[in-house]
Amino acid sequence: MPFLKALRFLALVVVFWGTLVQPLGLKAYRLHRIVLDAGHGGHDSGCRGKGSLEKLVTLQVAKLVAEHLKTLVPELSIHFTRKDDRFVELHERAAFANRLNADLFVSVHCNSGGSQAYGTETFTQGLHVTGANLNVAKRENSAILLESDYLTRYDGFDPNDPTAHIIFELFQSAYRSQSLQLAQLIEEKFTRKAGRHSRGVKQAGFLVLYRTTMPAVLIETGFLTHAQEEKFMSSAHGQQILAEAIAEAIARYHHLNNEP
Repeated sequence: MPFLKALRFLALVVVFWGTLVQPLGLKAYRLHRIVLDAGHGGHDSGCRGKGSLEKLVTLQVAKLVAEHLKTLVPELSIHFTRKDDRFVELHERAAFANRLNADLFVSVHCNSGGSQAYGTETFTQGLHVTGANLNVAKRENSAILLESDYLTRYDGFDPNDPTAHIIFELFQSAYRSQSLQLAQLIEEKFTRKAGRHSRGVKQAGFLVLYRTTMPAVLIETGFLTHAQEEKFMSSAHGQQILAEAIAEAIARYHHLNNEP
């Protein structure tokens, strides 16, 4: 499979580079520019609740995160992959952040599952530690099926092939510590600030994350398939609370990584 061969080669380069730059002290990092990515959009509605769509919930939460960040970290430059209900291909979301030379990429999503599944979880790029993690990645990555010529654009990647996801874990090794740091801060805020049930920080292979060249996380703000969570997430109050938690976590991350 051309996709896997190319990734295996590049993964070796990434691992080698990671072992080289850390001893040389070249991993200086500051947060000046962030990209907020509202998952799905346009003809890709994402997951559905009884009366809500993921693409609309994520857009509103992302916008509210930006509003709070303007107050909490006024010097931070904030950018969006989309500001309205439009379809943006996964590769373009990452490419946009890369072109901006962003310091952080935050992708906002909603989860789906059985009617009893509930809670938040924040993902970084990495191994599918459990089958559940793999299923989340496969669902989010399946958005490429709505893109034209996706097999060529993603080098033969098949979102339904479990082996195609696993190789992603090597790609963000250079940014893993920062990504995990932010993910942990977000889940802590979801618990303490928003009063949500946290399912924890997890790792999985997401197309939208592996193509970014900066620390990156994917946030699942809750399950639209859970009646109570859907009511909370689709309400103006719930979206405000979720956005405040995410923004405060990013502000804390900014403070920790921009100290003299």
